[in-house]
Amino acid sequence: MLTRRVIPCLDVDGGRVVKGIEFGSIRDAGDPVEMASRYVEEGADELVFLDITASSQKRATVSRLVSDVARVLDIPFTVGGGVSSMEDARAILLSGADKVGVNTAAVENPGLLTELMDAFGRQCVVLAIDAKGLPGGGYEVRTYGGSRATGRDAVGWAAEGARLGAGEILLTSMDRDGTGGGYDHGLCDAVSRAVRVPVVASGGCGSAAHMRDVFEKTGVDAALAASIFHYESTSVGAVKRHLAERGIPVRL
Repeated sequence: MLTRRVIPCLDVDGGRVVKGIEFGSIRDAGDPVEMASRYVEEGADELVFLDITASSQKRATVSRLVSDVARVLDIPFTVGGGVSSMEDARAILLSGADKVGVNTAAVENPGLLTELMDAFGRQCVVLAIDAKGLPGGGYEVRTYGGSRATGRDAVGWAAEGARLGAGEILLTSMDRDGTGGGYDHGLCDAVSRAVRVPVVASGGCGSAAHMRDVFEKTGVDAALAASIFHYESTSVGAVKRHLAERGIPVRL
């Protein structure tokens, strides 16, 4: 059985790591380089860096900060936020990232996923999806940092994105984001069943038990968390030990 990955996420705004609730109520969490170094020491499998206001403010991800973070890492590193072209993606990869996360630009130009795959390889292309539950059921894709409705079904878009060239899906539940109430199992399971590429669950993790539940009850390959690690309510190592004790394969 493949090992499950535990991934801390650095949501970055203005050069600082921040964390919010349901994509709002933002508060400071610390220095990205210092936090990245700590997560490596704790045994993180990968690290995700998201410039959370890059698309809404129409600016490029800060490549210098990406380089500073990359220098302290020896684990896979995904960077996203404001990636809208081949040039943006190339700059991020040259700054030290291993994978590029694309969200808004892929919705507006789906062919970008194929262009990125052809240029850099499918393993470098991560389709980030911000999904919000609908009153009548289902999930809608949101863009521009969650501020813009698209009318596009999140599960269908994940399947289309994987077909076009995405090698991984970073799936965030906007309704669960920052709440600490656990992952959206319905969303995670629906998307993991619809695609044949790895799915990273994001949004809602408040404990090691939440990671255990999402691995046991859905088909996701990795679980991402921010608040529980940033504010040190637990550590990556403690979470992985909990998972291993429950029979979930992880790299210790």
